[in-house]
Amino acid sequence: MPKATVFMAICAALCALLTVGCTRSIDGHGVSIYDDPFQVAGLPTTGGPNGPRPGVENSTLTASNGDGGEVDTLALNAIDDIQAYWQQHFPAEFPDETFDPVTKLISWNARATRNQAVEFCKETTYHLVNAAYCRSDNSIGWDRAMLLPTMTETFGSMSVVMVLAHEYGHAIQTMAKMANKRTPVLVKEQQADCFAGAFMRHVAEGKSKHFTINTSDGLNSVLAATVSIRDSDPDDPESVHGSAFERVTAVQIGFTDGARGCKGIDEAEIDARRGNLPQTFSGDTRRGEYPVSKENLVELSKALQAILPVQDAPTYDYAGSRIECRDGAVTDPVTYCPAKNTIATDVAGLAARGATDSDDDGPLPVKVSGDYNGYVVFISRYTLAVQRSQGQQLTGAKTGLRAACLSGVVTGKLAQSDRPVEQGDIQLSAGDLDEAVSGLLTDGLAASDTEGNTVPSGFARVDAFRAGVLNGETTCTSRYS
Repeated sequence: MPKATVFMAICAALCALLTVGCTRSIDGHGVSIYDDPFQVAGLPTTGGPNGPRPGVENSTLTASNGDGGEVDTLALNAIDDIQAYWQQHFPAEFPDETFDPVTKLISWNARATRNQAVEFCKETTYHLVNAAYCRSDNSIGWDRAMLLPTMTETFGSMSVVMVLAHEYGHAIQTMAKMANKRTPVLVKEQQADCFAGAFMRHVAEGKSKHFTINTSDGLNSVLAATVSIRDSDPDDPESVHGSAFERVTAVQIGFTDGARGCKGIDEAEIDARRGNLPQTFSGDTRRGEYPVSKENLVELSKALQAILPVQDAPTYDYAGSRIECRDGAVTDPVTYCPAKNTIATDVAGLAARGATDSDDDGPLPVKVSGDYNGYVVFISRYTLAVQRSQGQQLTGAKTGLRAACLSGVVTGKLAQSDRPVEQGDIQLSAGDLDEAVSGLLTDGLAASDTEGNTVPSGFARVDAFRAGVLNGETTCTSRYS
């Protein structure tokens, strides 16, 4: 997050992972999906089971070149359920088109020798760490040796289901004639993300034969997997999938609105979502990473007062976050005390939160680290002061979601290069949004109240933040009043 005067690379093989290829009606009744902060797009926030259902007979589908092992069984059960979902829903969503089930399935071992490799989509599977849909022969294939086991180990088995739901989404595009050779790959990828989100809601509603997913840590892990395979370098010509912010948004559209929402994703819709959000590191030698320091935080505090002005502005203490407060709790590394109207910051602790972690540079990083993962928490504590000035409750689920939403408002404003001069010269960088989304999914501190409590659904936390970024302050007020 550079300031004009102050303010994971995914391995090449896995970068190709997905390259080939409001209100909601529940039981017939229109419902608001924001009335209850403990709901996820109209569904209750649940814990409990997450993954394959025990005691369910495996699918009778088979994969060419498969080994009949655990990984292939997981993949085939996933394809079976995904296909059953689309057999049911495709005719209603695309009445003028014909559903053509994907019957050609191929499994391979990316560790196999060259002479043991097989052909998928007219290419050799030698060292092909990938899962993909092949349009030319209506097939889906996957690497059972490296990719799917890594996904399962890192994010759980439902991440494999999510990946295959994405690939089947490409098949749906083809059947529905939504995409052709001239359609930008970015549009195809985000439509497929959206279709995968629609299927994951089906699973969350308990309608999947082989799988179940809870809407707290289970759904959080699926979204984290989506974040991990984002385009980490927007300036790379191969960046054709979208940022984590964009990909999670596409999944959430499908989860919330179903396939009908996915139909609206095209170039114009993606451009509208991007708005003024930064899309390049051009001219920024530090690639958006600037140390979290007292000097930068002081500058940020000035921008906060200009973007979300409050008459009784909070005071700032940079000596540490552990201050005595009769009506709040310590929330390391930044605490907001309503009684004192003070934001107390452990600068070193916040800097550690915002540091780039080289351990996250593996093929599937669990978390996107970086400076904005620290800055957004500082911003969120300021939004609690904003809520105090408006006489709103400072504890509870809606308080935390308002904090996330208002932090999104600030983030959106920081992306605007033509802001009023009184808002300072702090500027959002490409990648900052992904860092914020990752933090919201992992611990949700930027979506917590004055006592550090947040809703268990990372989906809800990210959705609140996204609403602020894209829609502004009025949305935060109307949603979480």
